[in-house]
Amino acid sequence: MSPATIRKRVQTHLRSGVFKQRDPMVEEAKKERVRQLLKHKNAVLIAHYYTDDVVQELAEQTNGFIGDSLEMARFGSRHNATTLIIAGVRFMGETACILNPEKRVLMPTLEAECSLDLGCPIDTFSMFCDQHPERAVVVYANTSAAVKARADWVVTSSCALEIVDYLDSEGKKIIWGPDKYLGNYIKNKTGADMLLWDSACIVHEEFRAQGVIDLKKVYPDAAVLVHPESPASVVELADIVGSTSYLLKASYELPNQRFIVATDRGIFYKMQQKSPEKEFYEAPTSGNGATCKSCAHCPWMAMNTLDALLECLEHPSFIHEIKVQEHIRKRALVPLERMLNFAL
Repeated sequence: MSPATIRKRVQTHLRSGVFKQRDPMVEEAKKERVRQLLKHKNAVLIAHYYTDDVVQELAEQTNGFIGDSLEMARFGSRHNATTLIIAGVRFMGETACILNPEKRVLMPTLEAECSLDLGCPIDTFSMFCDQHPERAVVVYANTSAAVKARADWVVTSSCALEIVDYLDSEGKKIIWGPDKYLGNYIKNKTGADMLLWDSACIVHEEFRAQGVIDLKKVYPDAAVLVHPESPASVVELADIVGSTSYLLKASYELPNQRFIVATDRGIFYKMQQKSPEKEFYEAPTSGNGATCKSCAHCPWMAMNTLDALLECLEHPSFIHEIKVQEHIRKRALVPLERMLNFAL
C-alpha cells in the first residue's frame, strides 16, 4: 500500500472521530459492565501502552495487562483465560491468534490497523525476499501474519538489536522489514549487512529534530526519550533510545524531573503513574493540530474506545473476532517462537 493511500486512510479515520464530553457516571457504569463481562466470560484484557487511559486503567483493575507487543504476546500465552481481548492494533490480535490457537481472540475493532503493516504487503515483500535468497528475513512484529510466515525471525524493538547482532555474529546477511528508521538504527549499531524495506510509522516519523531542539531550550534540564522508529536526526538528540518499555523504565529511573518524549503519548499514562511528581512533554511533530497526521498519537490505537470495548464483550462476532488461517499460523509460529525463546 502506497504512503499516499495510507495517509488517506488515516485522514478518513481522523475525520470520522466524534468528540464527546465524558459523563463520569455513564462512563463508570460502562466500566463496571466491562469488569463484569470480563469475569463472566473468563476473558482477560491485554492493552498496549498506546491505548487511551480508560482502557489501560480497566486492564489494571481487572488483573489484565498493559505492555508493549512483546510483553503482550508473553502474557496472553501464559494466562489461563479462554478469551483474550487485545486492545491495540490488528497485528497484535493476529500474534495472539498465532500463539494461542486454542483461545478466542477478540478486539474492540478490527479496523485498528498499523501503517507499518499496511506499508508491507505480503506479495511485494515476498518478491523482494525472493530476489535475495541468501539473506535471513527479519521482520518487525508490526507486520501481518502472512509477512511473519515469510520470515525467518520476528523481532520487537525490545529485542531487535540483540537478535540482529547475534545473526551478524553468525555471518548472516539480513533483509529487514518494514520500519526503515528502526532498521537503519540497528544497522548503524550492529554494523550488520542489512537491506531495508522502505516503510515508516506515521506517529514516529512525524517527530522533528528542530522541534525537540526548540523545546529543549525551554526545558534545558529535560531528558529526551526517543523510540528508534523516529528519524535519525531525532534519535541523535536523545539521552535514551529504546523500546516503549525501556523508555518507561528510564522515565522513573533517571533523576530528571522533566522529560521530552518522542513516542506515542499513550505512554504518558504509565509514566505519570510511576512518577506523579515529574513532568512529561510530547516531542513536537511536523504538524500542528489538524495539520499533522498523528499529533503524537496513533489514530488506530485511538479507536480502542470504552464503547468499542463494551460492544466487543456484549456482542462478540466476526466484526470483533480475529482469526488466522491455520497454514499461515503454523508457519508464522516458527519465527515468533524463535524470538520468544531468544528473548527469555
